Amino acid sequence: MPLLDPSRSGRGLYSRPQSHRFMALLFAVAGLCVFTCLRLIPQTGPTPSSVDLMAGRVNALADECVREYLFFFPEQAAFLGVPDAANDRLTDNSLAGLRAWQAKEDAWAAELAKIDGRALWGRSEWLTYGFLIEFLEASRGTRLVRLELWPVNHMSGWQVGFTQLAAIQPVGTEALRAQALSRWRLVPRYIDNEIANLREGIRQGYTAPKRTVELVIGQLDSVLEGPIDQSPLFSPAQRDGAPEFKKALGDILGGEIHPAIRRYRDFLKSEYLQAAREAVGISALPNGAQCYRALLRAATTLDRPAEETYRLGEEAVARYEREAAAIGTEVFGTADLKAIRERMAADPQNHFRSREELLNFSTDAVARAKAALARWFSILPKADVKLEPIPGFLEPTASSGYQPGAQDGSRPGIYLINLYQPEQQTRDKAEITAFHETYPGHHLQLSIAAERPGGHPITRLPLGGSYIEGWARYSEALAEEMGLYSTPFARISRRLWPAHGMVVDPGIHVFGWTREKAVDFILATGRLTDHETQALVDRIIATPAQLTTYDTGALDIFALRAKAQQVLGSKFDIKAFHERLLTSGAVTLPMLREIIDHWIEETLKKARTK
Repeated sequence: MPLLDPSRSGRGLYSRPQSHRFMALLFAVAGLCVFTCLRLIPQTGPTPSSVDLMAGRVNALADECVREYLFFFPEQAAFLGVPDAANDRLTDNSLAGLRAWQAKEDAWAAELAKIDGRALWGRSEWLTYGFLIEFLEASRGTRLVRLELWPVNHMSGWQVGFTQLAAIQPVGTEALRAQALSRWRLVPRYIDNEIANLREGIRQGYTAPKRTVELVIGQLDSVLEGPIDQSPLFSPAQRDGAPEFKKALGDILGGEIHPAIRRYRDFLKSEYLQAAREAVGISALPNGAQCYRALLRAATTLDRPAEETYRLGEEAVARYEREAAAIGTEVFGTADLKAIRERMAADPQNHFRSREELLNFSTDAVARAKAALARWFSILPKADVKLEPIPGFLEPTASSGYQPGAQDGSRPGIYLINLYQPEQQTRDKAEITAFHETYPGHHLQLSIAAERPGGHPITRLPLGGSYIEGWARYSEALAEEMGLYSTPFARISRRLWPAHGMVVDPGIHVFGWTREKAVDFILATGRLTDHETQALVDRIIATPAQLTTYDTGALDIFALRAKAQQVLGSKFDIKAFHERLLTSGAVTLPMLREIIDHWIEETLKKARTK
């Protein structure tokens, strides 16, 4: 999953790289809300001059929104590699700061309501309008969840976000070093705002689950126990040779930031933990059922009840299990899934002996996938991707994930790979994850979106949860078509997990599943180790609805491909299909359906004129 996943999304950590107050908002924004279908041809069309005026207004609103967004959330500007980003600032995470941002959103939404987006079909502003309206509706629609009041989160909390921000904070010149010091001096105030927000959350009845709080306390203990010069927050100084800078940053860490971290850690231990909720599901919060519906809608871009998501998940799980059993019969001579899983887990050739072996194997898989792209894609990204281990203090609780490269080309995409307990990880799952995160998955899709020529900047932001994760899940299957898996184990394994998230996520947050029931359900798939399963369930608890995005999006993409192949027959071109899928950015699923339907019509029309 992308690390800017706000959930953010985000994921995955693709948003997860921000501080968690920022991440909470980005999660709401990242999973775009349901998009009211824009008709291909409006019933009554405005005059060309009025359409031009509407298009101009859409562009002006989008310009203002992006400009204000990157200013208000400067961490996101840093992660995106936006030129001239304000690298000396942090988000105002106070409740007053949030209200100021929400007032801007409301003003933009009021202006956007005056525009008929249907009239813009066929113009680039149709996409701009779609991104803008969903950007706003998703954020505004999830306000009732009050994420800012319970942001303790081991996946996307500030302790994770600042670590990842430290790794990319620009340094190397006197001016950049000064910006880094200015930003780091703001960290204690940010942390103290978090404490104030959490106290207000307790007062209003919004708290994080105890289990999540305990995980965050463990992360903070790990950060505090090491020497200052080895702290992940010291990364800017480790990447810059100026001795005066090293001393200044070390003094800020030791004299200001670490004391603030201790205040936060001690607050969690002595005050917050006893107030944190025992229930793991979001249904325990005020208006819990509506909260989950809002997050599900924002994450998947579909206004669909949790019950329907659950049912579709169960149906897909059953189908994938039948496919896995058929391959198991071919490979092992048995269709018994339990026996198949045990055979794969017991094979010593399917395991790693060291962290280095796991890293090298994954690096080779990425290179092999990159070499095969030209046969399947007509557009390839310019940005490269590199593999980096997840920081040690995050290993026990984090998942591997992807961090997009900088839009200005100054930084490649990064596949953050978790090398924790390598002997328990398997080659089949390592391949699946590598293809999901890099080629043909997240890195290919997100880089193409960022490099789109002529598109409005808002369409290059990594926003659409179900499209992004759906593409990555589709890529796992596409990798099989591309002949990338080195053993049949991966062909079986990739079918043992998909769609389970559509079952277990609403199971926890709507249907009252306990943590233990969720663990047992996932372990029964045989896809994940006990440690991986425990970590995944804790992630689902901390990020409601996010795990439904993968297969919600993938099922739509598979269905669109099947429809295109059926309608076009011999005229179907996989490269052209992928090009149309990828070149509009991270659109909502309803927008994607309309885009592909129109492409099918265009293709048929061209064939008839030949």
